[in-house]
Amino acid sequence: MPISILATKLHLPQPRPNGVARPHLIARLEAAQHCGLQLISAPAGFGKSSLLSEWQASTQQQVAWLALDEGDNDPSRFFSYLVHAIQTIVPSIGGAALSLIQAQPQAIEQALISLINEISGRSESISLVLDDYHVIENHALDQALSFLLEHLPAGLRLLIATREDPNLPLARLRARGQLHELRSADLRFSLAEAQQFLNNAMQLDLSGAEVAALEARTEGWIAGLQLAGLSMQHQPDRQSFIASFTGSHHFVMDYLLEEVLQHQPPAIQQFLLHSSILNRMCGSLCDALLPSNEQTGQSTLEYLEQANMFIVALDHERGWYRYHHLFGELLRQRLQRSLAQQTTTSLEALHIRASTWFEHNELEIEAFEHAAAANAIERAERLIEGKRVPLQFQGALLPIMHWLQALPTSVFNQYPSLWVTAASVWLATGQVNGIEQRLQAAEQALTRHEQSPKFQDLIGRIAAIRGTLALSQNDAGQIIAQSERALAHLALDNLSFRTSTVWKLGYAYQLQGQRGAAKHAYEQAISIGQRSGNLVTVLLASIGLGNLHESDNRLKLATTTYQQVLNACSNLGLPAANCGAELGLARIYYQANQLDLAEQYYQRALQSAQLLQHTDREVACQVVKARLLIAQGQFEQASLLLEQAQIAAQQHRHTTQHAKIAAEQIRIHLLRGQIQAAQQLAQSHNLAIGQAQVLLAQQQPSAALAVLKPALEQAQANGWHDQQLWLSLIQCLGLAALGEQGQALQILTKILITAESEGFVRIFLDHGSAMQTLLASINPQSAQAAYRDALLAQFASEHPKQLYPAAPSLLDLLSQREREVLHLIAQGYSNQAICQQLHLALDTVKGHNRRIFEKLQVQRRTEAVARARELGLLSQ
Repeated sequence: MPISILATKLHLPQPRPNGVARPHLIARLEAAQHCGLQLISAPAGFGKSSLLSEWQASTQQQVAWLALDEGDNDPSRFFSYLVHAIQTIVPSIGGAALSLIQAQPQAIEQALISLINEISGRSESISLVLDDYHVIENHALDQALSFLLEHLPAGLRLLIATREDPNLPLARLRARGQLHELRSADLRFSLAEAQQFLNNAMQLDLSGAEVAALEARTEGWIAGLQLAGLSMQHQPDRQSFIASFTGSHHFVMDYLLEEVLQHQPPAIQQFLLHSSILNRMCGSLCDALLPSNEQTGQSTLEYLEQANMFIVALDHERGWYRYHHLFGELLRQRLQRSLAQQTTTSLEALHIRASTWFEHNELEIEAFEHAAAANAIERAERLIEGKRVPLQFQGALLPIMHWLQALPTSVFNQYPSLWVTAASVWLATGQVNGIEQRLQAAEQALTRHEQSPKFQDLIGRIAAIRGTLALSQNDAGQIIAQSERALAHLALDNLSFRTSTVWKLGYAYQLQGQRGAAKHAYEQAISIGQRSGNLVTVLLASIGLGNLHESDNRLKLATTTYQQVLNACSNLGLPAANCGAELGLARIYYQANQLDLAEQYYQRALQSAQLLQHTDREVACQVVKARLLIAQGQFEQASLLLEQAQIAAQQHRHTTQHAKIAAEQIRIHLLRGQIQAAQQLAQSHNLAIGQAQVLLAQQQPSAALAVLKPALEQAQANGWHDQQLWLSLIQCLGLAALGEQGQALQILTKILITAESEGFVRIFLDHGSAMQTLLASINPQSAQAAYRDALLAQFASEHPKQLYPAAPSLLDLLSQREREVLHLIAQGYSNQAICQQLHLALDTVKGHNRRIFEKLQVQRRTEAVARARELGLLSQ
């Protein structure tokens, strides 16, 4: 008997009028027309049917559509609908096949052969969409479709939309290049699509940040975004809603329960609920968590992946998985309700099983997290210590902090090590307030316990932490004293605290100007830290090395070091390391005159600095920002910012920042012509560079050079290369102002050799037009000519102001007699002929020649003539 056909199952759905267009996915479907099967497999709510609807509305192909339901598991019904779908395009096809299946419902293969032969005899191409194929559970239908795919005629293409992978020979089709796949990772909305959907389709008018938060929360799950949007339409406080949007929200919960969870057998439901406590899972971990499960954990995970059960593979080998965020939250909420209704197991027991597995597999941070979730105090305290290095030095600062915040004081007093751990963790995150109180509480708790090697080690840790507190005040003496006490008490095998103590000694040496000792200490801390797994100290010591590279004028190496630090601590919650690296890069990009990049890194550094308490990092950021403002000619804003920095530095006793602030204030005063104010600052802070700059501005180059001489000798003796560079540049300007042009250019040429290789720019620009004049005097035939020209081009684009009086030109530097000799040389006169022409002795003429060659930076007569013509000296 013929089967009644419900016409609406064959209707081509129309795209939603306010839907989000997905041209990149449409293009992929069109490009894969050569594939016999296109599989669109993703969980509920990922827009599979909507995509196919949009595609069929835009394609030139003839499309037949069949929306499947549970009743289509009957073979004769399935086949009848399939033929009728094709007949919506080609009515004359399939009559014989239909008659055969109606007479013999089991003769599916014969009916298919008939249908295949009819389609093969036609020139038209047909695309057949089977929507919601996941409802098909009849293995006979899977076999029939596999037969059709194996013998697919050239004029037919199948598109299957399903929530779980069908039982078809996908691997074989994939290997033959006959399968094209779109999965949840392809279908999820991008940030731009989410914004279009929420603001255009749902008319919510959300900000970019709000859209980004929802997109991240839903992981681009289209139904999740829609459910969130529906919920927000009547929400007065959208920001609070977005912050609290989870899988337990009633719309999301209803959807997931109805569409996903309740369709699974009881064993799978239990697996889903119990494994939801895991942030990531593998087969053996799930076996440990559910020892009574009939199926292995690996086979169950593979089933869940095939069923598109909102599960995400974390590696290509399909070893580790996690649940979609919202789905995982729903499962955890349901687990709490389920465990409350029975006594066979508990949430704490599940977490202990997970913790034990992670510990046995040497995944210490996750072992601790589950012990903390189980509130197993003794186990969590033991795990924090780690096998080689405490977890806070491995990057587990935030999980430890969150656990400690929930503990009562009585637990800390029972386990004094937790007081010390709390001090260490809060200090590492830059929160200095309350550290000393925690250390004193630890010392008090230790007096109530029997002395032991462990407690001696804790005394050493307390001293080490106090050394770090002194570090925030740049108190080198206290850092060294506390560090030496720490090393005297710390256990020999406590490499973590010993390593961090060595790093602090390096920082103290750097404060004292002992850069060689600091470098040795930093390298030692990094070496031991890498071997012991002390990641936090490795990063902080690397920041110190980066600072030393900057001080040695090795800007490229410093850039690499800072970037490596940022890459390593991107997810560790270490504002001190982030700030140090970002601030270093801001200084380097400023020096390279890449001011936009310098501004970006300054902004990032400032955000990190604001998370730190009682450090000078925010003041250091303000100094960098002031330099940027000065470079842009915004002297008033720079001056106000430096005044704020000065007040903060005085209030918090950030003594190392005073000189840096004053140096920038002196520059501003000189640029404004306020020489007396600049002089007062330079003298009050005893700044050799500032005093020399003021003296140059007062046109006292001899006095400036006298101030520079001992400072240069000290910098050279101590290997302070950054100081040498600055001092030498000012020395050049002083010599040029005195008329010692040759000596000035000789020193400047040497500076250019060093500066060019490291990309220095601003160090020249910041000396203003006097430096521009001096650079222009460099011989264009010299090895540094290209670098000189590049610097002059930067000067030309910036139009620098005058910081000091301009140095005299070469013409001014040549005496009247030297000009006469130069003109005669240009006319080809020999030395003897010049003697006769000017009535001078031969030695006198030779002396004039020597001084002319020196001032023109040449060695021969021909070079002197060429250089003079280039500078226009012979026409004057």
